[in-house]
Amino acid sequence: MAYTAADVKALREKTGAGMMDCKKALAETDGDIEAAVDALRAKGLAAAAKKSSRTAAEGLVGVAVEGTRGVAVEVNSETDFVAKNDQFQDFVRKTTAVALGVDGDDVEVLKTAAWPDGGTVGEKLTNNVATIGENQQVRRMKTVSVSQGVIVPYMHNAVADGLGKIGVLVALESAAPADVLEPLAKQLAMHIAAAFPQALDADSLDPEVIERERKIAAEKAAESGKPAEVQEKMVDGAVKKFAKENALLSQLFVMDNKTPVADVVAKAGKDAGSEIVLKDYVRFQLGEGIEKEETDFAAEVAAAVAG
Repeated sequence: MAYTAADVKALREKTGAGMMDCKKALAETDGDIEAAVDALRAKGLAAAAKKSSRTAAEGLVGVAVEGTRGVAVEVNSETDFVAKNDQFQDFVRKTTAVALGVDGDDVEVLKTAAWPDGGTVGEKLTNNVATIGENQQVRRMKTVSVSQGVIVPYMHNAVADGLGKIGVLVALESAAPADVLEPLAKQLAMHIAAAFPQALDADSLDPEVIERERKIAAEKAAESGKPAEVQEKMVDGAVKKFAKENALLSQLFVMDNKTPVADVVAKAGKDAGSEIVLKDYVRFQLGEGIEKEETDFAAEVAAAVAG
């Protein structure tokens, strides 16, 4: 058997499919969970892939803005207990501030940047691991900027100022005044936190993701038994629908659930008498895309006691 009971459980949680269907899918895919998800979706046995990956790592996301530049940084820890530690929170906050002055989005470059009290970010990280006694990693960073306009931060589930579980930055390029741009950017940031867009527009979506959706749609269409030309239209329609629902500018604005985000921004610019461009955004969700191995603590203790 190429899969375990834990794999079946994980697949059920990801798809909502029945246990026997999950076992069959895992058997057909030699235990490859992602391939099994696709197989279940192709058969109509699984709900569409969740927009948000399961949070499977602890730590914090930090966001900071200075003028027309903003940055988001994710720092992971092994446990939520450490994420609540003042020393760890101070590290994430200061690392995010340092990141504002780093060119590009390379974490390795960030680690070589100067720490406020001497040394480097990487050296401070190593010291934290030694003193706190738990592995920690600066996982990723992303910077956004505008030539004129605003960068507005938003933290969902904040645990402290600028720190939390979901950090968002919205970059609006415009000559319109800040008192017009900031409320709009705040609403857009809340939309981004809730709707989890995968890219700014359809052309920016990951080609591999689009190809995966096309394959799934093709399998579904083939099972319909309809003529090839009809199947082709079905596939194209499914891919276009996916792109529309996952590209920020074409998503329906969560505030009214009927107006595309692009139209919301365009109207705001018209009302302000100055064009507004949603230039870029960041959405960092803690642990997104990381699978953390689940352990049975009771079993570990029992095994330790047994020697």
